[in-house]
Formats: sequence, structure tokens, C-alpha cells
Amino acid sequence: MTTELRWALIVISALVIGGLLIHGLWSIRRKERPQTPSIKEQLNSSPAEPVINVDRDAEPELGDIKLTTNDDVEPVAKVTKEPEQHDEVAAQDEAAALPQDFIILHIQMPEGLTMAGSKLLPSVLSLGFKYAPEGFFNRHVEPSGNGPVMFRLVNMFNPGTFDIDNMEQFSTAGVSLFMTLPCEGDSLAAFNMLHSAAKKLAEEFGAEVLDSNREPLSVATVRTYVEKVREYAA
Repeated sequence: MTTELRWALIVISALVIGGLLIHGLWSIRRKERPQTPSIKEQLNSSPAEPVINVDRDAEPELGDIKLTTNDDVEPVAKVTKEPEQHDEVAAQDEAAALPQDFIILHIQMPEGLTMAGSKLLPSVLSLGFKYAPEGFFNRHVEPSGNGPVMFRLVNMFNPGTFDIDNMEQFSTAGVSLFMTLPCEGDSLAAFNMLHSAAKKLAEEFGAEVLDSNREPLSVATVRTYVEKVREYAA
């Protein structure tokens, strides 16, 4: 029994010593051999490349786009030309609609006398005038008040209007009739009606018809007015 135990210890000691010798020789050879880095080490030790972010939704700047086709250019030209033509036509129409001149006749009472509103109102209405919300009377093409306005009747003195609800308490030293030129419809017929209305009012109230300069209306001035009306009617 003692002999067997002795041989077992000898064998184990030999194996341990042999293992130590083998490990020492392997360690020496490993130190002498050049080390090759692993693939992972190579990847980790390689220089990093720059990262480029591409934004696929970004739109190019307008300065980078050049529109050279006719399809791109012509519609723009049309859009810019048409408003200019429209504006020019509108400006011409507006200018044509604006009054260029006036024909004015004043009916003035003698000094110290006035026209009573209670008498003036029925006289004006009998001549075909219609009261306007603005505070004066219009004479339309039709006595019913339809059609364009041919001429107007206003108070000769400030504020130039009439208070239709207080005509009984109203009085004035004179009224004025005027028409704008050009005039819609028959301008000469409109002037003749204006002249006739002025004369009728003057006769009814014992007043005097004056021209635009507030001078007594003469035959020569009437002819001048007629020529002016014809000039704009041509």
C-alpha cells in the first residue's frame, strides 16, 4: 500500500513539472513572435471617415434653378401683361367717367328777399326734380326719376343742401342749377331743359338768372354754353 502511494505521488509530480515546463516554453515563443492585431482591433484602430448626412427632402434654392423653357417663361409674361392692360383700360374708363367741365346757372333773389321753402319745394317738384338722400334735387332723363341724372339743383349758399323735412322753416336767397360735361344722353337737350327750368324759377320768384361768374346771363353766354355742350357731345 505504501509502495503504490509513493508511485502515484511520483507520477503526479512529473506531470506537474512537465506542464510547467511546457507553459514556460510557450510563453517565451509568444513573446518572440510578432503580434498580428485581430480584425476587431484593426477596425477599431482605423481612422474614422467623415459622416455625410443627405437630406432627401431639402429643396434647391431658387438661385440654383434656371427656367429656360418657353413653357416656363410665357405664362409669366402673360400674367404680367394682362393686369397692365386691364389697369390701363380701367384708368381710361375712370378718367372718361370723371366730369371735365360744368355748366352753372344761378337764380338769385333781389337783395333783402328770399325764396320760402314752402313755395320752393312744390315749384321744384313740378319741374320734374326728385329729392336725393344727399340733400339736393336731381333731374333725371325721365320725370319719374328713372334714367341718368341730367342736371341738379342745389342751395346757392352754404351748406348747399336742403332739409326736405324742414322746408316750411327754410328760406334761401338763391339756388343754383348745374350739369356736368360730358353728360349722359342728349347733352344739348339737357342744357335746354336746365336753361328753361332756371328761367321758370326766376320768373316765379322774381329772381335773376346769373352765369357761372354771377353776372346777368346774356345771349352771348348762352351761345358759349351751347358750343361747350356740343364740344363734349361730339
